[in-house]
Amino acid sequence: MRDRNLVVTAPGRLEIVEEDVTPGPFRVRTLYSGVSAGTELSYVKGTNPALHAGFDPVLGLFGGEAPDAYPVTRLGYMEVGRVEESSTPAVADGTVVAMTYGHRTGYTGDPLVDRVVPLPAGLDPILGIYVAHMGPICANGLLHAAADLRGPSVRGLGDGVAGRRVAVTGAGVVGLLTALFAQANGAASVVVLDPTPERRAVAEALGLETLDPEAGDPAVTLKTRWRHTADDRGADVVFQCRGQASALHLALRLLRPQGTVVDLAFYQGGADEVRLGEEFHHNGLGVRCAQIGRVPRGLAPTWDRERLSAETVALLGSHGDLIRKHLISAVVPFAEAPALLDDLAARRRHELQVVLEF
Repeated sequence: MRDRNLVVTAPGRLEIVEEDVTPGPFRVRTLYSGVSAGTELSYVKGTNPALHAGFDPVLGLFGGEAPDAYPVTRLGYMEVGRVEESSTPAVADGTVVAMTYGHRTGYTGDPLVDRVVPLPAGLDPILGIYVAHMGPICANGLLHAAADLRGPSVRGLGDGVAGRRVAVTGAGVVGLLTALFAQANGAASVVVLDPTPERRAVAEALGLETLDPEAGDPAVTLKTRWRHTADDRGADVVFQCRGQASALHLALRLLRPQGTVVDLAFYQGGADEVRLGEEFHHNGLGVRCAQIGRVPRGLAPTWDRERLSAETVALLGSHGDLIRKHLISAVVPFAEAPALLDDLAARRRHELQVVLEF
């Protein structure tokens, strides 16, 4: 038996290769795998920072020579599969699970090493692409907003958004799921800002309010609308979900004084458009990076990735039909994956969420 795996052999070069199956505690046969248009395409295009400098995980610093990054043999982190053989009682045969093992036809897993999230029977399996990693990324953004307001006393994801005015910059998958999380957890207002009409249309189909940042100054619009006191106007919190420096600068401009940007974006280049001498300085603003590798200090182990996955399952339970209809824009056979990712990287094709089907 052999698996087929999507590999980036060099910048701009993708191929499906066959690999021998290794023995292990359980085997998963892939049903669906979601494509990340940010992280994955950065390896296809050769723009990922890790390709150009080494990273010291102890010191948390980039520097020195980059390791040989190619071939990238584990591309993707949104997999759904069915357990077809198991020798461990921790994972039952026939269970449909969410995992993060890359775009491949099958995988040998170990419950002591891999995250394995069983999906509830009533959930459409294709929505499981969000359960192991992408959904927790977005839920962790809300958790950071809660920690910014409540410190270690956070009880739920709503602690940072309930009753508050929330802006979300970027209407990609991360921005839309984050906006839905904020809405579902009691935000008084949620406005999604994105310059692409098609993405704003998806946000509106999901029941979210939108604003075109290129139609006038959105900071003036929202600060005129969102009044706290005469000289205290703007969003209580902004979730920055677009990997461009101009979007971070916009997020800072939308905030009320002493507000916080919770940043979920991945910046592959510099940040020349972030004007730290302007609103950031004069309004006493904060930027908090909500990277999925860690929950806010003081909230572990009560809050971990398993709990963030559970929050994701709850959101999919209430909004799954809308997400399936409007967020997933294409389902493509796995055999077409190399051409698909090449087209996405070259911007010959534009999709919101592509899912590979096996």
